Amino acid sequence: MSPYVINIGRQLGSGGRQIGQMLARELGIAYYDREILDLAARESGYSAEIFEQKDERRGLLQGVFGTFLPFGTGGAAGYYAGELSEGNLFRLQSEAIKKVAARESCIFIGRCADYVLRDHPRAMSVFVAARPADRVARLMDYEHIGEQEARRRIEAGDRDRASYYNFYAAGTWGAAATYDLCIDSSALGIEATAEFILSYVRRRFSL
Repeated sequence: MSPYVINIGRQLGSGGRQIGQMLARELGIAYYDREILDLAARESGYSAEIFEQKDERRGLLQGVFGTFLPFGTGGAAGYYAGELSEGNLFRLQSEAIKKVAARESCIFIGRCADYVLRDHPRAMSVFVAARPADRVARLMDYEHIGEQEARRRIEAGDRDRASYYNFYAAGTWGAAATYDLCIDSSALGIEATAEFILSYVRRRFSL
């Protein structure tokens, strides 16, 4: 059976990452979140720190690159340090995503993977949202922070993710028309939401 891919977009604090991990375990497939940054770094020959600095969670235009020199061999040979724009880093990351998706069934968390894999014959996209109160409570518990700080991080996190996605992808971050399936994890809870998506995936790909 040819590989299939599940791409998960999510609001901060919605439990999307946890749901993705549950799906990966249940389906017995690979899970990629920050791992894709390390993979892109290894294959390009650049330091993983460069990709971290321009990750979707940092905001699209935050920070300014200094001079970075490629190390090792790999795909970075054709780049000059001054060409390490957000666009080039996104391209390197996208190439890593495509390479993984071509060889194995897997789950990608964020990073415009649904847009990057828009021509993949067996790919589906999910967006996980949640009620504001549940998002705040989950972030407070996970990060051990107060309510005010949790609300601040949620607002900033959603803004950065939307900015990143809307800049690179053809759709609109969080808009129903952009995804195959949108779901509110507050309605059923994290485990039941994962089970619901799992049933959709199995029917979608005839597993």
